[in-house]
Amino acid sequence: MCRALKVLCAAPDGDRLLELKRAAASVHWELVRGALDLDELVRQVDQLRPDVVVIDAGIGTDAALRVRERMPNARIVSVGGALDGQTTAAELGTLKEAILRLPPPAGPVRS
Repeated sequence: MCRALKVLCAAPDGDRLLELKRAAASVHWELVRGALDLDELVRQVDQLRPDVVVIDAGIGTDAALRVRERMPNARIVSVGGALDGQTTAAELGTLKEAILRLPPPAGPVRS
């Protein structure tokens, strides 16, 4: 059975996380929980195995690297600045388009 893409957002505070989630909301994918620090981001990546991770640069420049340690082929979008590790950059106003332009996952997405 196929399912919608899972998108996980991470930001350094609740207000910014809410901004990211509002900017990323779409009928094309499912937004899952959300992380407010690097340790929680890693825990949620391990638990939820998101298809896309949206990271606000304020959470730490090594956040993408930590995600890639857990999911080497992670599709990551950075918002608000550059992160260490290969990411796609976007601003709030272009976040949905950046997610849509990401390469598809390898193989079928299954639940």
